[in-house]
Amino acid sequence: MKLLLAGALCAALLAPPAALAERAPEPVLDQQVLFRADQESGYACFRIPAVVRGVEGSLLAFAEGRVDNCGDTGDIDVVLRRSTDGGRTWSPLSLVNEGGGDTHGNPVPIVDRVTGRIFLFTTYNAGRDDDGPCDTPCTRTPHLQYSDDDGRSWSDPVDLSDQVKRPDWDWWIATGPVHGIQLTRGRHAGRLVFGISGEASDGTRAHANDGALVYSDDHGETWRIGALGRTEFPPGGRFTQKPQEITVTELADGSVYASAREQGGTSVGNRTYAVSRDGGETFSTGWTPIPDLVTPTVQGAVLRLERIGRGDRILFSAPSDTDRRRWMMIRSSFDGGRTWESAEQGTRITDDWSGYSDLVQISDRTVRTAEIGLLYEAGPVDARDEIRFARFTEDLLGWRRPAGPSTPDMSRTRTAAVVLGGARTTGGRYGDALRLDGVDDYLRVPYHPAQLPGEGDLTLSTWFRYGEKTGDQALLWLGGMGSTAPQLWLRAEPGANRLRAWLTTAEGSSSVATTESYADRRWHHLALQRSAGLLLLWVDGELAAAGDAVGGALGERVAFQLHLGQRQDYQQRLAGELDEVRFHTRALSPAELDRLRLSNTDVPAGQVLHLPLDRVHPTQGGTTP
Repeated sequence: MKLLLAGALCAALLAPPAALAERAPEPVLDQQVLFRADQESGYACFRIPAVVRGVEGSLLAFAEGRVDNCGDTGDIDVVLRRSTDGGRTWSPLSLVNEGGGDTHGNPVPIVDRVTGRIFLFTTYNAGRDDDGPCDTPCTRTPHLQYSDDDGRSWSDPVDLSDQVKRPDWDWWIATGPVHGIQLTRGRHAGRLVFGISGEASDGTRAHANDGALVYSDDHGETWRIGALGRTEFPPGGRFTQKPQEITVTELADGSVYASAREQGGTSVGNRTYAVSRDGGETFSTGWTPIPDLVTPTVQGAVLRLERIGRGDRILFSAPSDTDRRRWMMIRSSFDGGRTWESAEQGTRITDDWSGYSDLVQISDRTVRTAEIGLLYEAGPVDARDEIRFARFTEDLLGWRRPAGPSTPDMSRTRTAAVVLGGARTTGGRYGDALRLDGVDDYLRVPYHPAQLPGEGDLTLSTWFRYGEKTGDQALLWLGGMGSTAPQLWLRAEPGANRLRAWLTTAEGSSSVATTESYADRRWHHLALQRSAGLLLLWVDGELAAAGDAVGGALGERVAFQLHLGQRQDYQQRLAGELDEVRFHTRALSPAELDRLRLSNTDVPAGQVLHLPLDRVHPTQGGTTP
């Protein structure tokens, strides 16, 4: 009997801890508020979340406690709450790093799973009494402290400028903000890695941006700058990319995947990435934009899930609007970050305003179904209202979710459009058309690089039919929204008795409008052009509106996507029909427009999209991991 008990005890001790404690997957999304100003004394605002799991299994949730206001440069502390039960309950708020009137922020926690030590990088600058930005050049310094008791107490911060700040980063420097990682594969296993960004100047104007990685091979005793992806630009001038707020994860082959906020460069999209295949010492790829990963300009987080018996998966957390901070979403990559789920395939965590975020795997690596935590800024009025913690299992996210039914593209790009909301075919102007119900129907055209018109001319054309007398009806919408985001759109405004087109680039905006809304339930052919400096709107072969077209590239600084039948924020949906949608990256001549209108004959030169809308292919089911 004693031998049997001893054997059972030995087996229990040798079993993976999580295998003993693993619970059945929880099918629900559980959320709670961790940081909110009206729940804590001494703070006006909480921002910039970061979260890690310690070796004891505790979760450590960090945030900036902003004393005076929500601004970035006031009196800012770094604060912490801990959970020892997987994020169900949390300790009271504790102070980790006091600003004392200055700005101490951009938290980057990193767990060394060999020693158990938890490191915390932060960045300092002198505080301001108002809500203004840091004067540039902004003198900022990286600091490091650590905890050897699972976050209960912390060492004094130490200035680490001599190790992780280049001498020419005199304009700006920022650690993270987001968790760092420890590599587990290959010859660099055990290395600690995190992201950092810095800007160099000539003393008066910035001229270079570095999106970089920092690493340590001696368990945090010393640190050094490794991979460096520099973007040079004329002092004070325009730049292609400016990778900042860098988040990292380890790929299945041991490479480091770095994902960054793209801070307003001329490249298309608001996200960019680079890969290091030598553990963070150098980048094997340059910073590369991700045009169709739809987010506003905001920080995000990546996390590669570690569990047994399931396929490879990386998660990405960020808002999913084109240019406004709202709709926090989790999107997945199943191919090492080469492609990502669309906003239709991802899992929306909230419909509220939302901003910065961080991800953590709550469950042990030996489970099959990962439990995940998301720490993120959100609020019903403003993304800075509070910081929430969401807890859910991987099952909530689905697996390789299909985007939806599709309708084929007959152009050379073959970018079949996704048909959402249950839109159905009906009799069209040529063959069948697609009927949109004005409630939840629309089409999204996936990105293809050939679609980018840049600063050049273009033609968008379609047949349309509708009869609504009130309410704006979006027909075509490319790019972003708002007063400054690059965009091109065309909508019916029956209440104002007009069709209206709008073009915005970095150089400004221009618009034209017809004097008729065409809400007569008859088919009308429509062509919107940017041509030789003009914005032209043709209806039924006649020039119905014309005006000067603003110059500049269409597509930079914003995720590139084309919606048909709705605005990019899922409003102003069309109640009507569309047929024969075409996109040319040049201005078609009047004779060529007549060819499309009168005989529906393709004009191949420059055509990057042709949706006949004659048929809808059903959704193909997702796969099982």
